Amino acid sequence: MKKETGGHPPIRRGLPMAEKRDAKALAAEAEALRRIEKRPSLLSRWRGYWHLSGPGWLQSAVTLGAGSAASSLFAGSAYGYRLLWVQPVSMFLGVIMFAAIGKQVLVTRERPFDVFRTRLHPTLAWFWVFNVLLASIVWQFPQYSLGTALLRDMFSVAGITLPALPAALIMLTAATLICNAYGSGRRRSIRLFEKTLKTLVMVMVAAFLGVVIKTGVRWDQLASGYFSFYIPGDVRGITIVLGALGAAVGVNMTFLYPYTLLARGWGRSHLGLKNFDLATSTFLPFVAATSLVIIAAANTLHPAGIEVKSAVDVAHILEPLIGITLSRIVFSFGIVSMCLTTLVLEMLIAGFVLSEVFGFEFSGKAFFWSTMTANIGIIGAFYAMPFWLPVLTSSFNLIMLPLAYLGFFLLQNRRDYLGEERNRGFTGLLWNTAMGIAIIVVTLGAVVKVLSLLELW
Repeated sequence: MKKETGGHPPIRRGLPMAEKRDAKALAAEAEALRRIEKRPSLLSRWRGYWHLSGPGWLQSAVTLGAGSAASSLFAGSAYGYRLLWVQPVSMFLGVIMFAAIGKQVLVTRERPFDVFRTRLHPTLAWFWVFNVLLASIVWQFPQYSLGTALLRDMFSVAGITLPALPAALIMLTAATLICNAYGSGRRRSIRLFEKTLKTLVMVMVAAFLGVVIKTGVRWDQLASGYFSFYIPGDVRGITIVLGALGAAVGVNMTFLYPYTLLARGWGRSHLGLKNFDLATSTFLPFVAATSLVIIAAANTLHPAGIEVKSAVDVAHILEPLIGITLSRIVFSFGIVSMCLTTLVLEMLIAGFVLSEVFGFEFSGKAFFWSTMTANIGIIGAFYAMPFWLPVLTSSFNLIMLPLAYLGFFLLQNRRDYLGEERNRGFTGLLWNTAMGIAIIVVTLGAVVKVLSLLELW
């Protein structure tokens, strides 16, 4: 489980939550994968992979939150279908990096925090985990703010006045119950956790799909929106594009993904499943959810020249156009699901970070209370987040996300780390080029995002 690296602390391998407690289940899964990979048709292999997928859903769940909702609504209301291409491109670049991160973890099974600390630099490792923990707390503020506002609005449809405190406690209780399943340390509970998140993501996609079906699709504009790669000519539009390109993947996701792979006990035999999981569980749900929100806003708000940033405002504006059920209940429930899934995953990330830093197991009471630290963000349900807080956090992320990407890029090319599995030859050149583009894009996106926040400040 441990490996000495020069004079550095030992590198830990794997996580005990999977390997010590469910060794038989892991062996059975590895055998099932071998049988799946021998199936003659690609479709039959995909069907087999679908039932074993999981960690990728967590990535789509954490990135589908208040920020994604707001940026998608604004893009659709301001530019119609023309910016549909932005979210797929941004997540594709993120998936490229996750594919590399996943390969490193599955081949070596070394914990990324230890790898950064020993193979790169201790300062980079500690700055990474500090940023991840800070982001997991700060980005809870908008989830609680938007989620409780929409819950209260949904109750008001039934003539019930729901104060902010009970609404916030509903969000907190639901997130805690879901997250606590992960803290049991049992692989079966982890699978249940992943399936719950998968269901919530599918529910939110279905909710937005209902709105789009009601409003219709401008098919002639759809293809152009995805493939024309339109970039607005004004400064604000360019800011939106670059900000969205750099914001689809957060620095906390670079920490969450490898640890969820280790928590499932995945190894080299899961390399094929990992790629399928990223494509179908991360890329497709994210693109579907954000595209449907953009289309709904483009169909209803853009023709009227209405530009909004609040999902609550959108629900009210949509009401006379598509009816109270779809606008104030279905649409709002989809946004609340986005907030809830992000709440749960930010809690899990905080638990992973503090467990690694303080050396306790990824289960039990210590893990539970470490996940609860993220819920400092419940303050967002009652008070507006001060301008300096997102500016400070985004400034740290501005530095850390490109550095994290660069760190994984360097590791992907190190012989003393990956050996023959490192990037090499023509295929390696393609991977390095794609990863390099991702690094440049997140750097530009983060800079634009911070500059826009500083402008507001």
